[in-house]
Amino acid sequence: MVDQLAFTQENRERIQAVENSFGPSGKSLFRPGRVLIGEGRLMKLCRRRPQPKVFYLFNDILVYGSIILHGHWHKNQQIISLEDIQLEDLEDGVSMENQWLIRTPRKSFYVSAASAEEKHAWMEHIEDCRSKQLQHAGCQPGCTFATTWIPDRASAICMRCSKTFRVNKRRHHCRRCGFIVCNACSKNRAVICHISTKPVRVCRLCHLSLQDHGALTQDEVHSRGDSDGRNCSDEYELVMPEYEATIDDEADDHAPHKWVESQINSWSPYHYLKPHHQSPNLTGLSNHLT
Repeated sequence: MVDQLAFTQENRERIQAVENSFGPSGKSLFRPGRVLIGEGRLMKLCRRRPQPKVFYLFNDILVYGSIILHGHWHKNQQIISLEDIQLEDLEDGVSMENQWLIRTPRKSFYVSAASAEEKHAWMEHIEDCRSKQLQHAGCQPGCTFATTWIPDRASAICMRCSKTFRVNKRRHHCRRCGFIVCNACSKNRAVICHISTKPVRVCRLCHLSLQDHGALTQDEVHSRGDSDGRNCSDEYELVMPEYEATIDDEADDHAPHKWVESQINSWSPYHYLKPHHQSPNLTGLSNHLT
C-alpha cells in the first residue's frame, strides 16, 4: 500500500510537470487512472523537413509538441487517443532513419528515433498500451485513417496540373489524397467525416470522385475557395483538427534552419518509467530502455 501511494504521488508529479511544460495553452492531462509510461524526443516529418518533437506516452494517450526549451518549455500540444492509433514499421528513408508511420483518423505522419533500439521500444510500448486500452474499453480498433501528406520538397510542381510552384503560386495539400497541389487545383471544399465536421481543402479530382459517389451535399458541390488562397491557405485553414493542427508544422518551419539542424543531432533518449503500481526505481529516469 505504501509503495502504491508513493507511486501515485510520483506519477501525479510527473504528469503535472508535463502539463506545466506546455504553459497555459496546454490542456489538462491528469485524470484518475492515467499513468505516464515514457518520454523522449523523436523527429517528425513535417511539410518542409523533419522537426524535433517531444513525445509523452501515457497508458491511454500519446502527447507531443514542439520544443522551445528542452525539458522546460513546449508548445503546440497535440493529444491522440491510443485507441485511434495504428503503427506501421518502415525501412530507413533518405531523410530519416529508424522511422515508422503513426496513423490517426485526422492526421497521419512519419516519426524517427535516434536508434533502432529506441524505435522498437517506442513501438512496443505504444502497441502494448493500445492493446490494453482497447481491452479495457471493450471496443474494436479504428479502421479509418487520414492519408499521409506528401512533403513539400517532394515536388516542385502541382501534382494535378503540373504547373511550377512560385512565390505567387503556393503549395497546398489535399486532405483526402495528401497530394501537393496549387490553389487553382484545390479551390473546392468537402466534409471528410474522420478529419472534420466542417469542409476542408480537397483537390479537384478528389472533389469529382466524392461528387460521383454522392458523398457531397449540394452546398459542397458549389463550394469554392478564394481566388488567390489568402483566406483559405494551409496556415489559416478554417478547421484545425483537435490533435494535429496544420499551423503546427507551419510555425516550426519558421524556426531558424541552423537551430533545427543542431537539434537533429541532439537526441533526448527514450526514458521508460516502468510504471507497475509500485514505487519506481528513480534511476530509471536517467536510463533509457535497452
